[in-house]
Amino acid sequence: MSTSPQVPAPDAGSWSTPTALPCMQLPARTEQIEQSHQRCAALGLTRVERPDFEPLMRSDLSVARERNQRLFTHAAPVMEMLFEQIVDTESMIVLADTQGIILHSVGDDRFLERAGKVALSPGANWAEHSKGTNAIGTALFQESPTVVHAGEHFIHANSFLTCSAAPIFDPRGNMLGVLDVTGDHRSYHQHTMGLVRMSARMIENQWLSDDYGNRLRLHFHGRAEFIGTLLEGIIVVGADGKILGANRSAIDQLDMSSAALRMHSLTSLFGTSVSAIFDHFRTPLPTPARLSLASGRQFFVNARFNGGRAMMAGMDADAPGTPGTPGTPGTPGVSAGTAAAAGAMAPRPGAATPAAGGAFSGLHYLLTGDPQIEAVVQKVQRVLNRDIPLLVLGETGTGKELLARAVHQDSNRAKQPFVAVNCASIPESLIEAELFGYEDGAFTGARRKGACGRIVQANGGTLFLDEIGDMPLALQARLLRVLQERCVTPLGSQKSISVDIAVVAATHRNLRDMIEVGTFREDLYYRLNGLVVRLPALRDRRDLEIVAQRILLSECAQGTPTIAPEVAELLNGYAWPGNIRQLANVLRTAVVMAAGEAQITEHHLSDDFLEDARRLRATRAPAPARSIAGQESAPGALMPQAAPAVIAQPEPGPASALTGAAVRTLEEAEIEMIRAAVEAAQGNISVASKRLGISRNTIYRKLRWAKP
Repeated sequence: MSTSPQVPAPDAGSWSTPTALPCMQLPARTEQIEQSHQRCAALGLTRVERPDFEPLMRSDLSVARERNQRLFTHAAPVMEMLFEQIVDTESMIVLADTQGIILHSVGDDRFLERAGKVALSPGANWAEHSKGTNAIGTALFQESPTVVHAGEHFIHANSFLTCSAAPIFDPRGNMLGVLDVTGDHRSYHQHTMGLVRMSARMIENQWLSDDYGNRLRLHFHGRAEFIGTLLEGIIVVGADGKILGANRSAIDQLDMSSAALRMHSLTSLFGTSVSAIFDHFRTPLPTPARLSLASGRQFFVNARFNGGRAMMAGMDADAPGTPGTPGTPGTPGVSAGTAAAAGAMAPRPGAATPAAGGAFSGLHYLLTGDPQIEAVVQKVQRVLNRDIPLLVLGETGTGKELLARAVHQDSNRAKQPFVAVNCASIPESLIEAELFGYEDGAFTGARRKGACGRIVQANGGTLFLDEIGDMPLALQARLLRVLQERCVTPLGSQKSISVDIAVVAATHRNLRDMIEVGTFREDLYYRLNGLVVRLPALRDRRDLEIVAQRILLSECAQGTPTIAPEVAELLNGYAWPGNIRQLANVLRTAVVMAAGEAQITEHHLSDDFLEDARRLRATRAPAPARSIAGQESAPGALMPQAAPAVIAQPEPGPASALTGAAVRTLEEAEIEMIRAAVEAAQGNISVASKRLGISRNTIYRKLRWAKP
């Protein structure tokens, strides 16, 4: 949608005082109005034309509405929301189809009556050939946002109006209709056009989501903070990497037409592949990817997978080695680093492959070669869609939410919401309202219309209760009742709402010990633990190399750096008290410090991590390096390719060979590392927790349980 020069950005308080139409004498705009007047004169219209009071017959209007039912369905709620912002401003909102026929209108009753006197009502045709120069008809002709103010209307009878209209387009660039706000010209506000354009974009984005809900969608902007707003661009990508459609903002930002954009693929546009995008956003703690056009212009990108199921069989087409497909080394537009990174998703020998139906499995994605993780996945797969609650145990940062999302993605509820609630992060005074919702006026500070609550939000889908062990005891009884009766009563309400949810809970605490001391309800425990699985700590896993690959790929999808042998040795020998979250923080910092270099070296690691890793390494004897097949080899650089050498792993056993007189357990080494981090931070637990990548509660707990 092209941007008219007279349209400013909407601003708070824009309805406080009427202003004259800005930039009225801009040459380009004056020329557009003049050209429209010339078209009207050529059509035989006169400026003293009497209003046409013969709208479509009721049956014809019904046909027009039926033909545009989908447009009306998407536009009606947006029009109501827009009307709330302009109520009592002598205005109305109009929806017209591509022929200029008014399908629907809402507005102030008194102004609707005035507008009816010039036939501005459903069934009337406001194309230029019928009503002369006006925002609806002229926007249809120009296919761009248009303001027509007062005497600029070709027909004098309409000169008491000021109209602001914006066309609505589908993701392929086809016009669907026009949204218009019309009001008395004396009360015109300069920000009206901005509101109309934003509302039109809302309708377009809803249309796009409706059309391509099962496809990969990339949400992007040159500034990360605008992702998730109406200013973000959205492009839809097919399983083969081809661009299928885009919203107006994407077309504006990329500076190309809709047809030209659809000639591109993900590879030719951004120099990356579907596999690389998928890998980036399926890793723990994903951040917006940074992708660049051939011109060098950079965008921040987030992805939507519709619960992860957007990736079809075309994933395999992006794997390296397939001639003529995106991701193949040597294909124009694909850097060597990107092609290598795409291989991180290639199935490894013995690894499970996507289901035959073509949908990519979230649980299969978690299989990275570690036998403990494989055992967990096999257990979970057996209870999928059996209405059996899942309780996930494990240390902080081991990926409990990632497992919960994978379970949701592979279940029959994948198209319904996944709602995550961290019971430890919400203040105790608010968690009840957050979970169960509340009515208007239920408590001081409550929203005027209340809130439905997280449990109701998850209706039909999955509710993930993270850190369930931190839930206040009094609230546990209410949660138990919801899980038993499958209905929830918001605060301040007398009515119960039925809910259908699958429940996944997670905690790092020992719930049995909490039951014994009376801080966790035994009946709630048995309601939650239909199947209990424990995620291993990162130090106990054998897939550190693959996990590190995916984190690197998520941080740098283009030109993914390798890891130098000395860094690989440090990573392999570290105890990782913060688990995958800490590893992600270390590698994220290293990627930033490497600043596009081909290899991550010790110079790119933070000083506190180096100190901890070297101190721990000094207590250990060198262990033999092993390849992924278990053969001895020298520690190699970490390479994101189909059959890479892996980080050297210690031989399985209770502990590696240690130097010195005493043999220490990994737990003792972990405690020493935490104490050293706290000491280095001069007793500041917050600083130490950030450096280690673990929570403050974890540090307190570990030090409290540690032997003096």
